[in-house]
Amino acid sequence: MAQLDRVLRSNIKLRHLQLLVALDQFRHLGRTSEFLSVSQPAVSRMLTEIEAMLGQTLFTRSTRGTEPTAAGGAMLRFARSVLAQYERTRDEIGAQESGAAGRVRVGAMGVALSPLLADAVDTLKAQSARATVLIETGDLTGLLPKLRLGEIDLFVGRLEPGYAAPDLTTEALYEEPMVAVVAPDHALSRRRKPGWADIAALPCVMPPPWASLRVKLEQQFHRHGVQPPGDVIESSSYQAIVLFVQRRGAVGFLAASAAREHAKAGALRVLPLDVRLDLPSVGIIAMRNVAPTAIALRMTECLRLAARGMPARAKPRRSAR
Repeated sequence: MAQLDRVLRSNIKLRHLQLLVALDQFRHLGRTSEFLSVSQPAVSRMLTEIEAMLGQTLFTRSTRGTEPTAAGGAMLRFARSVLAQYERTRDEIGAQESGAAGRVRVGAMGVALSPLLADAVDTLKAQSARATVLIETGDLTGLLPKLRLGEIDLFVGRLEPGYAAPDLTTEALYEEPMVAVVAPDHALSRRRKPGWADIAALPCVMPPPWASLRVKLEQQFHRHGVQPPGDVIESSSYQAIVLFVQRRGAVGFLAASAAREHAKAGALRVLPLDVRLDLPSVGIIAMRNVAPTAIALRMTECLRLAARGMPARAKPRRSAR
């Protein structure tokens, strides 16, 4: 253990960590060497050097490529965490030297992109045009690990109770209902009171099976005495929902504020359908014991301001857990 501690503290260099992450990304010595602009024998020698220092095999090699071992997985988590902190510190110091306001990395669900995050970025840019905002979209499953590794500074989206943890802080901003949407020229857009039976007979874009929203939507069909649609495309991407609603004449489900933004642009029509779902609030998740950078704090305040400026359709909330 003492040797391992000494290796991690003194012997492992950033280039070693960058190599491990690249190997995990490409799972192939040749593609890793091309990415790092070094020869393949040099990649093999460096990996052997790291494994010799640690006394552990980190990757198994075969004709099919490389695969991390259990020890390799642990080192990869360490490598990603260190590299994320390195980039964060480099960006913060570089921003101070250049006079820029810094760089904040936001992980966002589709429900928070428009208008919440868009309005918050507008406010931040009005304060400092040179501030940089990196936005990575996804869901909690994919973005929470990045938050814990320091690859993003904060998460904005629905606060699913199942993901609450002692190492996280959450702040609810507002409640966001869902609505059903179709293409502007869809036959249902001309119906005064479309029903769940009408939707069940049509193609639908639904969340993936593992999403809690999928279960709640299917319960709505059953509650109205009809089976969920059989012709389904599964996606949690708002871009995919809009695409297939327009291309396939499908019915999709979007957050009300995002749907109205698309309707205002003439891309969609919101159906007068009562979609009653018990949904988590939209809010912010951050790491409890990680001090946020100045720009991350400003981004958080801009999100709060944007939430307070949301129209009455989204009920504001200001509570922290």
